[in-house]
Amino acid sequence: MEFTISTKSPESCACDALVLGVFADRAPLEGAASKVDRALGGLLSSVLAEEHFKGKPGHTFVLHTHGKVPAKRIIVAGLGPKADVHLEQLRMAAAAGVRRAADARAKHVVFPAVSLPPHRADAVTQARVEGIVLGSYRFSRYKPQDDAAAVERVELLAGDASHQKDVEEGLRRGLLFAEATTYARDLVNEPPNQMNPLLLAELAEEAARTAGLRCSVLDVDAMRAQGMGAILSIGGGSAVPPRLIVLEYAPSKPKRTVAIVGKGVTFDSGGINLKTSSLEWMKSDMAGGAAVIATMQALPALKSPARVLGVVAAVENLPSGTSVKPGDIVRAMNGKTIEINNTDAEGRVVLADALAYAAQRNPDEIIDLATLTGSAMIALGYLAAAVMSNNQRLVDRLIDAADRAGERMWQLPLYEEYLEKMRSPVADLQNSGGRYGGAQKGAAFLREFVDGKPWAHIDIAPTAFLETDEGTGPYLHKGGTGYGVRTLLTYLSGA
Repeated sequence: MEFTISTKSPESCACDALVLGVFADRAPLEGAASKVDRALGGLLSSVLAEEHFKGKPGHTFVLHTHGKVPAKRIIVAGLGPKADVHLEQLRMAAAAGVRRAADARAKHVVFPAVSLPPHRADAVTQARVEGIVLGSYRFSRYKPQDDAAAVERVELLAGDASHQKDVEEGLRRGLLFAEATTYARDLVNEPPNQMNPLLLAELAEEAARTAGLRCSVLDVDAMRAQGMGAILSIGGGSAVPPRLIVLEYAPSKPKRTVAIVGKGVTFDSGGINLKTSSLEWMKSDMAGGAAVIATMQALPALKSPARVLGVVAAVENLPSGTSVKPGDIVRAMNGKTIEINNTDAEGRVVLADALAYAAQRNPDEIIDLATLTGSAMIALGYLAAAVMSNNQRLVDRLIDAADRAGERMWQLPLYEEYLEKMRSPVADLQNSGGRYGGAQKGAAFLREFVDGKPWAHIDIAPTAFLETDEGTGPYLHKGGTGYGVRTLLTYLSGA
């Protein structure tokens, strides 16, 4: 998809489709929609009224112009009530518009400028570009798509020349954020017979070379030398050995150091405690690791002021004669012992070593992302990730970044009583403490491996992978969502 910027007037644009954002129940039409309506002799407003178009977010309506204006068709995309509109509505409208254009086989699509005070033109453009790219995403590696149904060129109207630089910057950032997100989606959507710990490590090394990052990969011997008995225990059941992937972005004068840690379980069968359902979706258990790799490779172009350490624990959790067993006791890198009482609670075990490794590098703060618990999904559905932390200021900043990125995040409490349920009678900790409060118990367990550093755990199990397209919004699709990438990039932009 090619993007261009121009200062044309919307009613004069020759294109296959002109996408107009319309606020809910706003009469008369405003901005670009008003200009196009006048050029059509009031036809647009008349048809919208007759069709009872309410301008709800994500809703679209198509009007064929029959040569009355140079655009062949008008696609109206709802923005919701003007008083409540924020950048997420713009993403949704842009995604809905480009998807409707693709359905109509439109090749050249124009998006007029939208004014949304107090947001600047660069922020507005970034949100819309993210929506356009993410809404157009398809995972087509193993099933070729119909090229005739793909939008080839998107033209962004700057309104006037004074806004062009802001629009150019918004386009740059929008492409950066969206392409990093689609990279994470691609990693998650790969089938598990292709995506394993070795391939994930190779792809991370390739991404590091391309972006100019430092990269090191710890193999089994290196992890054993570091005392990483937790990762090795979970990875021991697979014929494909585990890897610890370490990426580093280092600007010349960093303000501080942030460690981002991802769970990279490339397939989770449950181990000896074999899962009984939804195994076909367990390729998505590496979504946290995918988000970390995708974020890291975008940081040089983002020019984040922070030094960032990315750590991904990559393993397969499979049953075999060498698998970790219920009742086994393993020792993590920081010396703590863990009784394995459920091999399907493996994510927190591999993260124990990854977090301890990150903490040993002495960052100012640690953020981990993991598809950790079904409990978070039960609590929040597909609509938000759960966040828990030992530092309220860190949580507040992350939630603010998530809100600006359009990725919902909800804080859950982390009471000391949750940790008591994770105590073992025969080891320092056990890896499962029962069903109730499972998300918080998992977080309490992880907190024991961050060495008191400011830390936040984001349980992305609700949002990382969608089993259906239904009700998910116009820029989300069945499969990997890339959740967390845009939040981390937003957060690290100002770190």
